[in-house]
Amino acid sequence: MSIPGAGEVMATHTEDSVVEDATAPREPMAGRSPMRIALGRLRKDTVAMVCFGIVMIFVLIAIFAGTLADLFNVDLTVGNPADQLDFLGDGMPLKGPPNHGFDPEHPFGVSPNTANDNLAYWLYGCRTSLLIATTSTVLATIIGVVLGLVAGFTGGVVDKVVSFITDLFLTLPFLLIALITAPIINSRFNDQPDLYSTLQKWSLVGILVFFGWMGVCRLVRGETISLREREFIQASRVIGMPTRRILFKELLPNLVSPIVVSVSLLLPAFIALEAGLAFLGVGITQGASWGQTILLASKYFEKYPLYLWEPLLGIVVLTVSLNLLGDAIRDAVDPKTRR
Repeated sequence: MSIPGAGEVMATHTEDSVVEDATAPREPMAGRSPMRIALGRLRKDTVAMVCFGIVMIFVLIAIFAGTLADLFNVDLTVGNPADQLDFLGDGMPLKGPPNHGFDPEHPFGVSPNTANDNLAYWLYGCRTSLLIATTSTVLATIIGVVLGLVAGFTGGVVDKVVSFITDLFLTLPFLLIALITAPIINSRFNDQPDLYSTLQKWSLVGILVFFGWMGVCRLVRGETISLREREFIQASRVIGMPTRRILFKELLPNLVSPIVVSVSLLLPAFIALEAGLAFLGVGITQGASWGQTILLASKYFEKYPLYLWEPLLGIVVLTVSLNLLGDAIRDAVDPKTRR
């Protein structure tokens, strides 16, 4: 009976299996970053992919709203009420819904009493909602990330001051400040239509940012506090790495996942808030806006329900898709989630 040498491993043969030589070279295993793992999970999530496709459709509509309006030969110019509306029948359209069949010249119909094309206002309303919500989300995220990083990493007095400011802003009534801001802008710039429309949009962005950064700040601050005592941060301090580099080169890359989740949930909230404020008359009142269209269509709901359902369905489908996509992203980046 012989004993195999130190460099030899005997292969055990059975009827069903063969144990291969342990000294045989193996193919190297490719490592994957947490972001790649999360993307792989998302690709396998059918609901997430469907929602992502819906969101991208709305984004393309917002980007190419003018091109699509030209394709359907519609625009935002006021129609001809005398030729298009039946003023003996409460100003309802003479062609198309609600009393007539489909009108190819106006696929979404025209609005009562004004004869404006509903499709044009829907397309440009989508652009307005996404533009305001995206701008507000980006600015609120930048402010929240910077303050959260500084407060969480520095600690001490700085952390207490930032935490106090965050708590103070959380106590401010959002709707009350929005209702106060609108009359001020209206009284000062109502006689300048072009400037007034621009100021309305930027004031709405300012209000949304003013009330939107606190959640991101709290999230980033908490994650930063848990990371600042880790070995790689301590090593960076020991070798004398500047604080700015530690914050933005070492800490920030490790906070990408929670920031992405925060953005994915903040965006649909801002879309709904923009439409809600426009419906209340304190948002976008000049130009195309889904909320403003809902406000005008609410009094015609019984006679002309399609006029109300068009912008309402746009808001519902977009916000639900973004919320479901945000939930899927949160589950994908969470290493504790079992799938």
